[in-house]
Amino acid sequence: MAAIFHVNISTPDKLIFDGNIRSLVAPAQKGYLGILANHAPIIAALVPGKISIRDVSGETRAFNSTGNGFMEVSKNNAILVLDSAES
Repeated sequence: MAAIFHVNISTPDKLIFDGNIRSLVAPAQKGYLGILANHAPIIAALVPGKISIRDVSGETRAFNSTGNGFMEVSKNNAILVLDSAES
């Protein structure tokens, strides 16, 4: 069984997703970043694009980031703050 970590995806207006997941793929300035549990700490600027998560049951969900933002990953916790996004 794959290790899990916590992710929070939000915009100034709403919470897009908050929960435990197995993997995260997010659009950064120089390409897509893949994040798994126990990833090294990282801060990255995000650009518009598709954000994909695989939840603990193995189901894949996608969100469309329509604005810029940033991502911080540290100690099995990922925080994504976006200008705007659609689920």
